[in-house]
Amino acid sequence: MIPCWIIIGAVTFFIALGSFLITPRDVKWFARLSRPHWLVFEPLIPPTWTVIFVCGAASAYIVWQKNPGSLITWLVMALYVLVEIITVAYIPIMLRFRSLKAGEILGLIGLISGIVLAICILPISPMAALLLLPYLVWTPIGTYTTEELKELNPQDA
Repeated sequence: MIPCWIIIGAVTFFIALGSFLITPRDVKWFARLSRPHWLVFEPLIPPTWTVIFVCGAASAYIVWQKNPGSLITWLVMALYVLVEIITVAYIPIMLRFRSLKAGEILGLIGLISGIVLAICILPISPMAALLLLPYLVWTPIGTYTTEELKELNPQDA
């Protein structure tokens, strides 16, 4: 039998591959946007998201270990998957539709979904909920940054 941590890691990895739906034409649009002067941490965004996804997978693993295979656990796992899909969809959808508003909406939906997930797992494992803290801190930063990009690039809002 395959250990659950491998399955959780593989699901996380394969969903994250959705970010490869970005085309060079989409990237050119985003690269030409004006950026806020304070956005000096842009090179740190990919490693930051890597840490966030690892924390999310670790959180899911802890929850699974508490009550493996139960209906509640499967429902919570589905919520983890939903949060990751929303998170990964942010960039491809924003770029494909060339709409900062679409990115902002997905960021807000991701934040709300992440809060719901954290509330759901808090009684199961406070440590698993704590591992979602990087997501819950970073997502508003990304959403706020998208809002600032909208202000600086109203033609691309």
